[in-house]
Amino acid sequence: MPPKTIGLIAHTGKPGVAELIHAVLEEFDRFSMSILIEKETAALAGRKSDGSVQQLAAKADLLVVLGGDGTILNVAGQLGEGIKPIFGINVGSLGFLTCSSSPAYREAVEGIAQGKITFSDRTLLEVTIKNSHQGQAPMIGLNDAVFSRGELSRMIRLRARVNGEPLTEFNADGLIVATPTGSTAYSLSAGGPILEPQSGVLVITPICPHVLTNRSIIVAESSVIEVEASEPDYPVYLSVDGRDPLRVETGAVVTIRKAHKTLPLAVMPDVSFFSVVRQKLKWSGSNV
Repeated sequence: MPPKTIGLIAHTGKPGVAELIHAVLEEFDRFSMSILIEKETAALAGRKSDGSVQQLAAKADLLVVLGGDGTILNVAGQLGEGIKPIFGINVGSLGFLTCSSSPAYREAVEGIAQGKITFSDRTLLEVTIKNSHQGQAPMIGLNDAVFSRGELSRMIRLRARVNGEPLTEFNADGLIVATPTGSTAYSLSAGGPILEPQSGVLVITPICPHVLTNRSIIVAESSVIEVEASEPDYPVYLSVDGRDPLRVETGAVVTIRKAHKTLPLAVMPDVSFFSVVRQKLKWSGSNV
């Protein structure tokens, strides 16, 4: 069933995005669909709107995001509890999260207007920091929670537990806890496995570990993962989906678990996860 109201959000700093906004709006007008435009997106298109991402999400049935995978992460991070389905049109080549490229915007809009798109429910992370003074409000992430050393050129020590049982103390440049969606991002660069979106697991990947036997470990998505800094003299930072890092005090416990909500991510009928993997990673098969 086609969505009744569309919320349009663009990465306004991308080259050529103004032209794409105009083209997409004209195409939606052709199908007489109700469109709400985020304020910065509207300004770039020469239209008036004061709607924020959260306000659009409260009213729209589907959020159409023009940009790249990073733009989708940024939008998802602003939704809070107001999760709405997202359809991504990449300004450039096809991404892992965007399901259409900008040259194919007509087919994308037609698919939306005719109710041909489907959705892949993506696991979200709920990340909380608790220290002796107070607990922080949970942060929601689509990709990953990353522990890093900041600007210091030395390793950090991170004590990790899964469901209350000690896993190990990582002596590494950092640590990544990723969803299946995030498995093709930083975790993959750090040597982690690719997880199929509906695999129902999470992956813990160390970044440049000192002990070479420290490798990625896959755990059930029902797992509760706890991480704390065990080296008192050097700072540890936490970033969720690439957002501004937060300092993790020594003795503070970071708890990571599956959020109770999922993010419906749009999928075009002719685009599968494995076809995107083949394209992005250039898996063309053997020439032998």
